Amino acid sequence: MAWSGIIGQERIAIALRSALRGGRVAHAYLFHGADGVGKRAVAIEFARALLCRSGGDEACDECDACHKSARGLHADLSILMPQPKDADHSEVAERVSRLFENRYATVDFARRPSLDDPEKTSNKQARYHVGRIHEELYRPMSFKPVEGRYKIAIITDVDLFNKESANSFLKLLEEPSSRTVFILTTARIDHVLPTIQSRCQRMRFSLLESDVIVEHLVSAMEIEPDYAEVIARMADGSVSRAVDLGSNKDLAAMRQGVLELFRLIWKARDFRPEELDALTDVAAQTSSYGRERTKIFLRLILAWLRDIVLYRNSGSVEGLVNIDSAEAVANFSDRVPEADVAAMIGVVEEAIGLTQRNVHLGLLMLAMFNELRRAMRGEPGAQLYRPLVEEPFVVGAG
Repeated sequence: MAWSGIIGQERIAIALRSALRGGRVAHAYLFHGADGVGKRAVAIEFARALLCRSGGDEACDECDACHKSARGLHADLSILMPQPKDADHSEVAERVSRLFENRYATVDFARRPSLDDPEKTSNKQARYHVGRIHEELYRPMSFKPVEGRYKIAIITDVDLFNKESANSFLKLLEEPSSRTVFILTTARIDHVLPTIQSRCQRMRFSLLESDVIVEHLVSAMEIEPDYAEVIARMADGSVSRAVDLGSNKDLAAMRQGVLELFRLIWKARDFRPEELDALTDVAAQTSSYGRERTKIFLRLILAWLRDIVLYRNSGSVEGLVNIDSAEAVANFSDRVPEADVAAMIGVVEEAIGLTQRNVHLGLLMLAMFNELRRAMRGEPGAQLYRPLVEEPFVVGAG
């Protein structure tokens, strides 16, 4: 793969290659930036360059060390990801294997509880526990390199350390063995202990440009360029999210469903019984998606609403996510000037949050559709959810 296989992030690659050439490799790096922008891919490639027998600034892909590191089988390379306490070792190994097969794949427990079923959710928390730090970091990283020049540990999503594991890892970070390199990744740097941050060389990963993501979708996934452009805009700079969207066979139908929903809500503004019945049917159909697919559907609605805001403010279709529906966006903006789009966005964002809770999806969708209809008429809205038991009134309370 070498550095040519990294999607974007040229600034990061140049800095790391310069460090390799100059022999200025730090003992710890903290790669931070949004999900899916290539932090793990760069971490793996940097580790491979460090282990390559050529001693250059990139993996030669010819020596035995490169062959092993390409499959994640090098004795001096460890990769850790947060996992539930009862995670099976064979499943962890399978996830690591898939990561090396496709470094932009979503394989972690937190974002993909089930590898075989992307729609499946879990109430088990994926975290780092102190026992794992001792077993999978302290022991292997305390020995000298077996085959390569360095002993390397890639630790993903370090914001998911609990207090005990973070403090345990901090001790290892403060007193590293010689020829060891730690590469940490996170999408939430504000959740990483300042004491860990201060002992790492921080490198910020930028969101990827749409054209870079389009090129990958077209070349690697053979997606038509026009459709790849839409997916890339929906991905918000994340190639991993773009890959997931591009692999979703229902995405095109769901996008069409969003457009039809807006037309239906517009028709139902004046309480026509047949349109209201149709909204009830759509709510029932949407709830059958399951929570994960419902969230995708809601995010598609949100993207459409944000396109309307952009068009209203600029009068231009440039920059729209749904660029292939630019005419529909313009028509809605022009024909329904009274629509309170900000309120509609708030309703959808509340619905996305509620899908994480134990609510009835059918009722949630129906309530959301009704509030969208009201906001489209310019009427004041209401919350989708209120607790059955209100806070008790206390006499004399301010």
